[in-house]
Amino acid sequence: MKLTDAKLRTLTQPGKHADGAGLYLELTPAGGKYWRMKYRHGGKEKRLAFGVYPAVSLKDAREKAEAARKLRQAGDDPGETKKAAKAQTVFETANTLQAVAADWMAHQSTRWEPATKARVLASLETDIFPALGARPLASIRPSEVMKAVQKIEARGAGDQAARVLQRIKQVYRWAVTHERIEANPMLDLMPGEILKPREVKHRAALSDRDLSGFLVKLNAYQGDTNTVQALRLLLLTTTRPGEVRGARWSEFHPAESLWIIPADRMKMREEHRVPLSRQALQVLETMRPISGDRELVFPSPFYPSKPLSENTFNSALARMGYKNTATAHGFRALFSTVMNEHDRSLRDVIERQLAHKERDQVRAAYHRSTYMKDRADLLQWWADYLDQRAKGAEVIDLATHRAA
Repeated sequence: MKLTDAKLRTLTQPGKHADGAGLYLELTPAGGKYWRMKYRHGGKEKRLAFGVYPAVSLKDAREKAEAARKLRQAGDDPGETKKAAKAQTVFETANTLQAVAADWMAHQSTRWEPATKARVLASLETDIFPALGARPLASIRPSEVMKAVQKIEARGAGDQAARVLQRIKQVYRWAVTHERIEANPMLDLMPGEILKPREVKHRAALSDRDLSGFLVKLNAYQGDTNTVQALRLLLLTTTRPGEVRGARWSEFHPAESLWIIPADRMKMREEHRVPLSRQALQVLETMRPISGDRELVFPSPFYPSKPLSENTFNSALARMGYKNTATAHGFRALFSTVMNEHDRSLRDVIERQLAHKERDQVRAAYHRSTYMKDRADLLQWWADYLDQRAKGAEVIDLATHRAA
């Protein structure tokens, strides 16, 4: 006789109470009521558990039993199917977008500066994780990611929207490689088909015609000594702002007029050797009584164990009257422009000094030289050029300097 809700509510006899077709309710001596189903597969008797009554009603139990019977009719084992589904649920719960993104960032951290990792994390925490972070990777549709980045664009942050989209695609690509998801549903999300065209804005760079005026202002600047000298070394070595801000005394070899920046502090993750001009060595001598007993050459005046902040250089330039017209990173563009105008045959030397990665792989294979002597000559001429421009004096021609 089939079970009824009324009978289930009044059951007191421990044991198995059948509903038919293998489904039964087991009442334990302690009063627990458990739904079970007996079935045979591969010649063996097996059982399925459907939950506890009344949380799982009679109607729910029958529906579960019917679904199991259909699986059997199709030749599948309901128990194994249930285990696989449970395992998939556990797997997906552990592989949410936020969890996998955290593992991806941990993997990338050996390649990134701490500031880079902080920016990536902040962008995802602000614009992606609140809505999608707790979702399993496999459950997120491309349209949801598209709407999320378009929302970023709508607030006027088109560049940020493109970066966030790129980061999400990188997370999914990494997840496929490391078997955290079977396939990448974000492959077809192309920035050009989702976001509006953006005008590329290059960093503001000081022009050669304004160089004399700038050098006069830099020499007269009354700001923090660490900042002034760091700006001098930045200009003299044509390195990146972060490389100067994080410079360690241990990296400098004055006897060899050489600065060796380790790979883990370089954008391209390759060691970079920078020849030091007489003027660059003088900067180090100026800083030695100030920070020579510390690890950092240019420590923060407020937190000596930390480097100058990211905004220090550009803030100083703004106070000198160059807000929106010059940036610290733009010094590299100035150097490249001046050098190429004086001698275009030095392209490879200039590019090597700027630590640019050769995009033409065939060309790169033939240009592995470090050009150290040429670069040393170039940087000494550049330092002398800056001195002469600051004085308004006549500048010695580069070809004449190289021939001397």
